[in-house]
Amino acid sequence: MKITNETLATQLNHRSIRAFAKKPLAKEQLTAIYEAARHTSTSQFLQQFSILRITDEAKRKAISEIAKQDYVGGNGELLIFLADLNRNAKIRQHLGQDIARLQTADLFFQAVNDTVLAVQNALLAAESMGLGGVVLGSINNEPKKLVTVLELPQLTYPILGLQLGHPAQSPQLKPRLPLEFTVFDDKYPADFSLAEFKDYDKLVHQYYDLRDTNRRVDEFTTQIGSKKLAAHKSSRDEIMAAIQDQGLCLD
Repeated sequence: MKITNETLATQLNHRSIRAFAKKPLAKEQLTAIYEAARHTSTSQFLQQFSILRITDEAKRKAISEIAKQDYVGGNGELLIFLADLNRNAKIRQHLGQDIARLQTADLFFQAVNDTVLAVQNALLAAESMGLGGVVLGSINNEPKKLVTVLELPQLTYPILGLQLGHPAQSPQLKPRLPLEFTVFDDKYPADFSLAEFKDYDKLVHQYYDLRDTNRRVDEFTTQIGSKKLAAHKSSRDEIMAAIQDQGLCLD
């Protein structure tokens, strides 16, 4: 028997929304989203994330330029989720304690985990209210510039953006990899042959062929084999330097 409930239905119906109506979110909606993020699982109860709500038009425009996507900073709410070790560093300093441990890779990755989980909780909360959203990894296209635009203090770093609002589009569901490619018992497979992806490639090809906007001829394996994953220089290669400039991940 297939298990279904309202939560699962919302999760399985997820699609990225990139066009939003010119209708603001109610204060109560934003508060509910913040509360969902606040109650996310957190490593060691350190609660190492924060949310920046970007309302300043100049900053929204600058973030859009960094992301190189016109819809970023347009209609809807723009939230930037930060890995935040600054708050705990301040507490330790007020208590006369050192902050060296907060500058290690271990604690930084714990903060990243807290932050990413909070993004997903916030998005799910928004979708449960009939809102739409899109996760913005593109904010890291120019990491050093983004830190400057956001005027961030040391020991903070922007991990992901989240744009939320009332959907002004209804895109088709994008077919995900079947479970046999992503769930394994006890041992990771020795190899994947291209032939194994044949049926999934057909699904992806059909999706691109039939979708309402930006139709194209493409498949999953051809995307993975494309130039975007070939060796090349990118402004995103500055990410580690930008993180360490913020006093993070030093050891």
